[in-house]
Amino acid sequence: MEMSKKYDPKTVEEGKYEKWVEAGYFKSDASSDKPPYSIVIPPPNVTGKLHLGHAWDTTLQDIITRMKRMQGYEVLYLPGMDHAGIATQAKVEARLREQGVTRHELGREKFLERAWDWKEEYADFIRSQWEKLGLGLDYDKERFTMDEGLSKAVRKVFVDMYNKGMIYRGEYIINWDPATQTALSDIEVIHKEVEGNFYHVKYPLPDGNHLEIATTRPETMLGDTAIVVHPDDDRYKEYIGKTVTLPIMERELPIIADPYVDMEFGTGVMKVTPAHDPNDFVLGERHELKRINVMNEDGSMNDLAGRYAGMDRFECRKALVKDLEAEGYLIKVEPHIHSVGHSERSGAVVEPYLSTQWFVKMDDLAKKSLDNQDSDNAINFVPERFDATFRRWMEDIRDWCISRQLWWGHQIPAWYHKDSGEMHVGMEPPADADNWVQDEDVLDTWFSSALWPFSTMGWPEETEDLKKFFPTNVLVTGYDIIFFWVARMIFSSLEHTGENPFDDVLLHGLVRDEQNRKMSKSLGNGVDPMDVIEKYGADALRYFLSTGTTPGHDLRYSDEKVESVWNFINKIWNASRFSLMNIGEDFGMDDINLEGEKSLADEWILTRLNETIGNVTQLSERYEFGEAGRLLYNFIWDDFCDWYIEMAKVPMTEGTDAEKAMTRSVLLHTLDNILKMLHPFMPFVTEEIYQTIEPGRTIVTSEWAKAHTHLSNPTSEDAMALLVDIIKSVRQTRNEVNTPLSKPIDISIEVKDAARRELIENNRHYIERFCNPSSLEISSEIVSEEDVKTDVVNGATIILPLSGLIDMQEEIARLEGELKRLEGELKRVDGKLSNEKFVANAPADVVEKEKEKQIGYQSQFNEVRERLDNLKRKG
Repeated sequence: MEMSKKYDPKTVEEGKYEKWVEAGYFKSDASSDKPPYSIVIPPPNVTGKLHLGHAWDTTLQDIITRMKRMQGYEVLYLPGMDHAGIATQAKVEARLREQGVTRHELGREKFLERAWDWKEEYADFIRSQWEKLGLGLDYDKERFTMDEGLSKAVRKVFVDMYNKGMIYRGEYIINWDPATQTALSDIEVIHKEVEGNFYHVKYPLPDGNHLEIATTRPETMLGDTAIVVHPDDDRYKEYIGKTVTLPIMERELPIIADPYVDMEFGTGVMKVTPAHDPNDFVLGERHELKRINVMNEDGSMNDLAGRYAGMDRFECRKALVKDLEAEGYLIKVEPHIHSVGHSERSGAVVEPYLSTQWFVKMDDLAKKSLDNQDSDNAINFVPERFDATFRRWMEDIRDWCISRQLWWGHQIPAWYHKDSGEMHVGMEPPADADNWVQDEDVLDTWFSSALWPFSTMGWPEETEDLKKFFPTNVLVTGYDIIFFWVARMIFSSLEHTGENPFDDVLLHGLVRDEQNRKMSKSLGNGVDPMDVIEKYGADALRYFLSTGTTPGHDLRYSDEKVESVWNFINKIWNASRFSLMNIGEDFGMDDINLEGEKSLADEWILTRLNETIGNVTQLSERYEFGEAGRLLYNFIWDDFCDWYIEMAKVPMTEGTDAEKAMTRSVLLHTLDNILKMLHPFMPFVTEEIYQTIEPGRTIVTSEWAKAHTHLSNPTSEDAMALLVDIIKSVRQTRNEVNTPLSKPIDISIEVKDAARRELIENNRHYIERFCNPSSLEISSEIVSEEDVKTDVVNGATIILPLSGLIDMQEEIARLEGELKRLEGELKRVDGKLSNEKFVANAPADVVEKEKEKQIGYQSQFNEVRERLDNLKRKG
């Protein structure tokens, strides 16, 4: 049972993952008669390497699947990646620009070859990171959103929904990204508060008067087709049915009435631009207004913009405002803070834009999802509050724009006849394919990833994996993509399979830095998980990520906290090494025998172990890994390392053969179960120690820790608590009076209760071992004529004669010296803080540190003076 003297994560972690994969420990078998348990990995985008959020997400998944594998389930933890349409195409195009080439110069086919090369390159990066994290993935089942099987599933869903009338093609106002020149769904638009203006403009009436219109986007007025007022607005009733002149363009616009207008807002008069505003589009539909699109796809003005044709939209705004002012149409410009949509991908200001796109009708899908949440089949959101978030979005959902003007992605399975323009939607092109042209657009990335839980298992084919492992058990993901992904998987799965995609949704937050800022490239505060692993090891990172917060909350990353986990693992390592050295090479798992007489320490640690196993299992089943980790930490560090191992030294050095055998059994049994509970959190170090105990076996497929309740003795906890309190009291007193443990002292313990007295007497060897008494008296009544220090704990009074503890004069002299030193420190810090220049000019954190020192020194000063006064009175 040899373990190296020092814990080194690099040595411990090296080579283990390859052995696990080669041995097939993570492979799933659909023909197994074990109960199934499945998780599909939220597929990372092939746009780059994994970040700390990915590490957190996948660590939680791996913890769950490792635990379930040990509990006897047939586990499928399915890996895969997402093609990430817009994001990947942008990366590939950026690389091409560096090479002096555009995608248009390459052509679609050659460009897609480059995109596939990119995918393979970054897929390798991602797999290597999965390996470093120790994820128990079934690589035989790895999928990609554009592989052949998933592409078939995507086409089938599109064709089926089109044939049901759930997918349609239409002209509509969509969110348009002029930078990437593609449509965006509502949730791909980030709204930011920006400084803008309200431009108040005169629209002349035939009688020489004018109507005043206010707009934040004057460039769109070039596409105005009407003016609208409220039908009950007395100010404008006489103008309804008449016309105004559109400034600059000199086009006559009808004045119409519609209750949509808010009479109280502004002047109560609105311009209507159906091609450039979603609300105006609806008004235009209602009043059969013409749609005039004055912009090109790149955000420049087209020929319908008159003299501004060719200008960028924002250049046009400046020029138009200047012309309006010069020609007497501009009334005033008011500064205005308003919310402006920006593309999540490119950062460009999104343009509401009239375009022909493909849409999914959402009313029925949303209703089906909401009805499901009101049924006994409801998906369980963890934390529960996110169920309301999901419902709010589904209740207020618009039709989903699913087409994107890209090349990288699933090309829409629609073809147009070259001559007649007839459209064909199907799994394959028509038989006379040469006469047809396929729609150039691709589907929104989320359309394919919405099918992920079942398409990855072979749907629409009735595969063995689909029958065994679908629906999946839990989805683990961030709360920030409930709308993007979680909701879409739910309504897609209900529609196409009639099943929930998963039973539970475990939602975590975002990883933030120590200042609670979101990690981002712009702030430069991101942390590469591979750098953390290089420094502290994967086990330390995993334990920190999984236990650092509660479900649904954000996590603050801290190097210091990861380092403290490293210290915890080091403690486990040293405790394991000590235990195995004392157990000896001739004693193995098969030699464990827990029946027979046990010491109080034995009974206590077995009782605490059973409690810990029960609580950790229950908490982990509820995904409360932070609390499970806290219990494990306390049990391992406090109970096992600080107390039981120390107490085990007594029988190991002084006990009978039977006592030594029992201690070995308890030590090994407890260590074995600790390793099993820790394994999902810390797979590498637990495997290393386990294989030291059980050479040739793996902890990965071992049986999960089980509580042996017949070995529990609840009374042992109270009894042990009394002993621990006595030992702590004596040690604390020694510390207070600066008396080292190496110096024997007289100890008397007064206990009125006979049972407690007997308990302490039966376990006096522990007090003798840990308190080093020169004499130990345990009695129902202790009488002493000396000066003593007393401490009452848990029904017992500890009495320590002062004369044996300290040399009174020597201690008084020492304390007077300490008091003088603290007076000096207080004088120095008081002087600094009373210096107005220092307080005013020093950095705030420096001033704060001095204030903290002042409080600390004052506290120490008061404590030392009190102890000194007490000694002087007794002396």
